[in-house]
Amino acid sequence: MSGADAELDYRGQRCPAPIVALGRASRSTPGAVVELLADDPAAEFDVPAWCRLRGATLLSAIEAGGADTATWRVFVIRLPEA
Repeated sequence: MSGADAELDYRGQRCPAPIVALGRASRSTPGAVVELLADDPAAEFDVPAWCRLRGATLLSAIEAGGADTATWRVFVIRLPEA
């Protein structure tokens, strides 16, 4: 975790689980910076859309993983204030 207030590891879980986790985090820790780890291909599109709809700020979205491991994305998101 790099400077985030919380890490949500949703690798291995499919839509809508990563988005539901963001919704729960936004209600319990408004304004926090969270790192969401997701390997669901839909997350590449769903997370930015969720941010736009909810007033969150997508700070970064990078691909992670190694040559011998599965890849995933690391999304860093500032959740909306309450």
